Amino acid sequence: MISSISEQALEESSRSTHTARALMELREKILSGDYPGGTRLFEVPLAETLQISRTPVREVMSRLSEEGLLDRLPNGGFAVRSFTYADAVDSIELRGVLEGTAMRLAAERGVSQEGLERLHALLGRLDACFSEDFGEVDLEAYSSLNSAFHALVVKLSGSTVIRREIERATRLPFASPSAFLSGRAHVAAFRQSLHIAQDQHRSIVSAITAREGARAESLGREHARIARKNLEYAVHEAPELIQTVPGLVLLSS
Repeated sequence: MISSISEQALEESSRSTHTARALMELREKILSGDYPGGTRLFEVPLAETLQISRTPVREVMSRLSEEGLLDRLPNGGFAVRSFTYADAVDSIELRGVLEGTAMRLAAERGVSQEGLERLHALLGRLDACFSEDFGEVDLEAYSSLNSAFHALVVKLSGSTVIRREIERATRLPFASPSAFLSGRAHVAAFRQSLHIAQDQHRSIVSAITAREGARAESLGREHARIARKNLEYAVHEAPELIQTVPGLVLLSS
């Protein structure tokens, strides 16, 4: 009996691992443009490509539909979703509104000393990503820490509702706080935006510490506009960058 239960647990664990791998693989294929917007995905060939059975394929596609990368078709099945430029702008604006609200709540409700210490510690680690003359930036470290900073601020709001909605809003890759960071240190416009963003990080922590809710909210909304400006730059001034920012290949002309 024990052996049977153990075998079942191992089988479920293995199936879960295969599904998680397939989810990551298909998500990456979509974000890199291997499956252009509008492409209908068929279970059998996709199962063969991902080397899993059809049941987890349906699970993977349902998950990516929840993330906003696939559309459910009226007659069944899924297709890769296309986005307009306006969709991308609206997604970033929505994140700014939600994060601004989270920052206001954190300031107004008050953050524990431990929470403030964690914020300041993250801020210090972000500062350390810049060289002394601010000419170079450890972009890989900054990207990871930036995501952690945003997640912590949202958590400190104390609102599970806001936290859940922000997670939903940032599932679209071009709307996430670090969408325009990884691998683009050579782009002067993006590199310059990091210094502005870090100044805003300091101001956000200051506003939350001083319990200045309106200021914290305003800073949060303005902070998200950096991503919007980077989006505008990539689409209108340097379209070759579209291939390097996850998800932007899904934008329709």
